[in-house]
Amino acid sequence: MVSLEESHSSSTRFSQRRPYYTPPPSWNKIQRPLGRSMRTIRSNLFQTDHSCSFPGPTTPERSANVSENLTDSVIDLRLGELASRTNQSVKSSSSEDDFFDLSQAFSDFSACSSDISGELQRLATLPNAENQDPNPNSEPEPEPCYGFLQRESFSTEIIESISPEDLQPTVKICIDGLNSSSVAVKRSAAAKLRLLAKNRSDNRALIGSSGAIPALVPLLKSSDPSTQEHAVTALLNLSLHEENKSLITTAGAVKSFVFVLKTGTEASKQNAACALLSLALVEENKISIGASGAIPPLVALLINGSNRGKKDALTTLYKLCSVKLNKERGVSAGAVKVLVGLVGENGTGLAEKAMVVLSSLAGIEEGKQAIVEEGGIAALVEAIEDGSAKGKEFAVLTLLQLCGDSVRNRGLLVREGGIPPLVALSQTGTAKAKHKAETLLGYLREPRQEASTSSP
Repeated sequence: MVSLEESHSSSTRFSQRRPYYTPPPSWNKIQRPLGRSMRTIRSNLFQTDHSCSFPGPTTPERSANVSENLTDSVIDLRLGELASRTNQSVKSSSSEDDFFDLSQAFSDFSACSSDISGELQRLATLPNAENQDPNPNSEPEPEPCYGFLQRESFSTEIIESISPEDLQPTVKICIDGLNSSSVAVKRSAAAKLRLLAKNRSDNRALIGSSGAIPALVPLLKSSDPSTQEHAVTALLNLSLHEENKSLITTAGAVKSFVFVLKTGTEASKQNAACALLSLALVEENKISIGASGAIPPLVALLINGSNRGKKDALTTLYKLCSVKLNKERGVSAGAVKVLVGLVGENGTGLAEKAMVVLSSLAGIEEGKQAIVEEGGIAALVEAIEDGSAKGKEFAVLTLLQLCGDSVRNRGLLVREGGIPPLVALSQTGTAKAKHKAETLLGYLREPRQEASTSSP
């Protein structure tokens, strides 16, 4: 068995702490409730003689995912079978299929579609009572757009029925409105461009080629929250047209999106994160986005955002952290502590995504150290016991990355009660989960054999 003395003696080796992103005072510590079965296994597993004794069939509290017959002899037999099956050690746990699976994990919720922060009906009449000048004696400011956009109510069908050629005069009026000295006119113009770019690619192409983007970018730093929200969402919608991406980055929007992440409304922050994700689909933009300071406020959105905001931040971080330099920035910004906390949030749809980002950060040594220091091994073991089928795959993949080249981490995995759920997963999991669990159990078998042959 893996020597637990080694795991104790090396637990204080990490002498330097990273300059983690400082969370707000209201967020002192992530509370991750321990799984019932994990507490039971730990209480029965860690013995003073450093031997591994697993709960027997009569143990009162057990994980439903752990086989009732996982006695010491059965586990030894199972490990022996795995050892004889795989004679050569696999030192790399990150296959192309693994990372394809990780990428696919975000396809079911990626909220970065067009205009997700608000509904068309909410914007049908602009400026409205919410957005008007609070001074009741002031004269109402004129609408910048005429024709159908000035209607009290209209539907997506009306916008869909007008060709881009017929919209050109309206787009020109809106762009002129963006340069107005009136806040209300700017706000209304940005809102209407946002709607025009909501669904149609040809409209996005028309608006981008008409010069709207350089006029929208300054509004990202508007002191009026509604104007800022309309501008960031309009640019998000426009960024979905491939040729507009370069126009947006050339206009200096990246740093302004970061500003919105720090200062905007909840909806503005969410759409700024999605806009950065859209730009990060161009490989060369990933480094510049990270260098512009986007990662710390994305981590802050993981802490303080709504459920949707956290998902948007996770998606964007995953895409940005395919680059090594951004992985380092993510670790330095304190992302690991937040992600480990999210792994235990069952029922929110965040746990699997958090594990995917953790797996990405585990690709660098600093990331591995941070995951271990922040209790990631225990959290991942609990995910294997109590998580979804897909979550178990991601959890065991991340543990493979942590333990593949580290005997110390293997010892920590044993200490955290990892063997019983891994054996159960190797028997009852999905095909991919079984394979990964067997590989990891093979790693744990190696030092067991060495220890048995070296004993007197």
